[in-house]
Amino acid sequence: MILLTGGAGFIGSCFLKILNENGLDDILVVDHLGSSDKWKNLLGKKFYDFLDKQQFHNLIENGKVSKFPFDTIFHFGACTNTLESNADYLIENNYHYSVKLARYSVERGIRFIYASSAATYGIGSFGYDDDLVFELRPLNPYGFSKYLFDCWVVRNGLDKSFVGLKFFNVFGPNEYHKGEMASMVFKSFNQVNSIGKIRLFKSNDPKFPDGEQKRDFVYVKDVVQIIWKIYNSNVTGIFNIGTGQARSWNELANAVFRAMGIEPAIEYIDMPKELYDQYQNFTQAKMDKLFSKIGTYEFLSLENAVDDYIKNHLTKDWIYY
Repeated sequence: MILLTGGAGFIGSCFLKILNENGLDDILVVDHLGSSDKWKNLLGKKFYDFLDKQQFHNLIENGKVSKFPFDTIFHFGACTNTLESNADYLIENNYHYSVKLARYSVERGIRFIYASSAATYGIGSFGYDDDLVFELRPLNPYGFSKYLFDCWVVRNGLDKSFVGLKFFNVFGPNEYHKGEMASMVFKSFNQVNSIGKIRLFKSNDPKFPDGEQKRDFVYVKDVVQIIWKIYNSNVTGIFNIGTGQARSWNELANAVFRAMGIEPAIEYIDMPKELYDQYQNFTQAKMDKLFSKIGTYEFLSLENAVDDYIKNHLTKDWIYY
């Protein structure tokens, strides 16, 4: 049996689809649905049962989880709001909860694959090498909470048995519940439909012209295929999950316009004050370590991924994956 925390979320629900497509449905999905439409991410998918995050947490606390014969835990559940300022909440939700689940897996010899984040790299002062852990300087409490767990894993030697995944800028179907944390592709599509143009932040660094700040954008359909390859290997360690190629916001916006068949119209707006000191102007995953373990992977180009997202999801009656 597989435990999938965050299984109704963005990456988790897309990976659930991949598990189903490969004949696996003995899966306990754990998540918190709240009042959003996140529950729709689970429609059409097969799994053993669903538990709210707090229900599952209580089962662990009371020693009642043993009735589930897990062989693998995918721990993708977390608060991913990079603007969340309550560090205590993030540390409890993203760090302490992860530690409890990790200890549970170690005690029972259960394979543990978890979501870290490229937010641990901060502005990239030390580069984007996934061998780096303790040296990193995250820019916000969210990144710090993920950094803490990576450090705990390495400090306890569990990187020799766990798999940590540092997701870069993932976009694609099933992100619709994320609000302000949804990708710029999704936001751009909605902006074009509502105001006929895309708004990008002006640069806060003279080294980057407006819209030429770069990120490693990676399509969720590629991400879940890589996770599937990892699951079917004996790889262990902490790895970047990105394309290894940084692309600019201008290129992303133009890809959206092209997919929508509309002439580009970009407006540059001031960056919000709360983002100014924690903004990543450049990210690019170093992928050598992972590819040396599982083999290379051919990603969709940014243009083709955006085209697929818009034409096969955002413009359809059924937008989910």
